[in-house]
Amino acid sequence: MYAKYIKRILDIICSLAALIVFCWLYIIIAILVRIKLGSPILFKRERPGKDEKIFNLYKFRTMTDKRDGNGELLPDEERLTKFGAFLRSTSLDELPEAFNILKGDMSIIGPRPLLVKYLPLYNEHQKHRHDVKPGLSGWAQVNGRNTITWDDKFDLDVWYVNHVSFILDVKIIFMTVMKAFVKREGISSETSATMEGFRGTINE
Repeated sequence: MYAKYIKRILDIICSLAALIVFCWLYIIIAILVRIKLGSPILFKRERPGKDEKIFNLYKFRTMTDKRDGNGELLPDEERLTKFGAFLRSTSLDELPEAFNILKGDMSIIGPRPLLVKYLPLYNEHQKHRHDVKPGLSGWAQVNGRNTITWDDKFDLDVWYVNHVSFILDVKIIFMTVMKAFVKREGISSETSATMEGFRGTINE
């Protein structure tokens, strides 16, 4: 009942309320991104949603477009500015995803939407992360985010899919706020400014 009906109603109410109440914050961040990082202000990329349906995900950009002598983009850690790192550490870069939630592409809580190119790499167990809508935050994000392995992250995603409930969603929201604005944990992996790419599971 909750996962099928109530969760969607709460998503609409909360995302709409966030867009109205924090419209001033969206404007301020948009101006700062334009000044510090340039345009476009929003980062748009295709992501797989529920049942692997593709949608466009929106975020505030956090990196510059700096390139090397050959015109190739520099590594993430060289393009990620202090301002961009701040947006990521506080998850403020993800505020535009409220539009995705309002549209129905996403939910407030669920497995994070990843790259489309990862779809053929998932094993049968991992594919179940797409049995629900992706979320602004999820069980994996409050249990390590980018500091845990891909296998552990997917195990946490599937665990959430099998245990989704109102109480669990509230718990994840509370833990997300604590980690994003108090502890600021799990933003980067040990070897990258973000997270190393997924290459598939070796041992299934």
